[in-house]
Amino acid sequence: MKLNILKKSYGFTLAEVLITLGIIGIVAAMTLPTLIQNARYKELETRLKRSYSVISQALDMYQAQTGERIKPTTVDLRNSTRLKDVLIKNIKTVQDCGMGSNDDEACIKHYGTDSGKESSDTYKNFTGTSNINLMYFDDGQFVINDGSLVLIEDSTIGKLFISVDVNGYNKNPNRLGQDLFMFQINEKGTLIPMGAKDTNFYNINDYYCSTSGKYDMNGAGCTYKALNEKDYFKNLPK
Repeated sequence: MKLNILKKSYGFTLAEVLITLGIIGIVAAMTLPTLIQNARYKELETRLKRSYSVISQALDMYQAQTGERIKPTTVDLRNSTRLKDVLIKNIKTVQDCGMGSNDDEACIKHYGTDSGKESSDTYKNFTGTSNINLMYFDDGQFVINDGSLVLIEDSTIGKLFISVDVNGYNKNPNRLGQDLFMFQINEKGTLIPMGAKDTNFYNINDYYCSTSGKYDMNGAGCTYKALNEKDYFKNLPK
């Protein structure tokens, strides 16, 4: 007599599969936003460091061409020695946005204080609570080949500022100290991250890099921290 031996087949039931998929979905929903945010912060950090390097190299190339460093005393508006011209000659540029001040072709327009448009609707301060003051960004603008926007200030007596929106002005967050960073050329011709000691927006109490400040230039002094503090981008104000 033949005996039919039934073999049990072991596997997951439909209910078990659905429960497992549900758990995976919940974990993914909890972790994915953090992963995306961390990737975004890493991109901003990498772009900032690259911009710092590109601009520093452009200034070094000017020295190789002329035998001198560009300094606040080098720029002479009467003789049309503009900081923008020095940079645009030595950086691969995809778009010239003109000067910015009273310039309809500018990427970020500034029509002067008399027009009531001295602040920018495009850019906010570090905490997103106020428009920034465009007077520090309106002496030349251009987009470089990685999409970053460079903004120049060279008309303030004895001061040369270079600012970079590291991911472009069409991409958020468009905040000073988050994706828009300022640098200053000192009296020796060295490019210094704004917020370092002896730069214009240095403050021992972090007045210009405050996670709660609502003033228009809050964030101007954050560049030094962004380049030197390990967790800077993870602690940006929302």
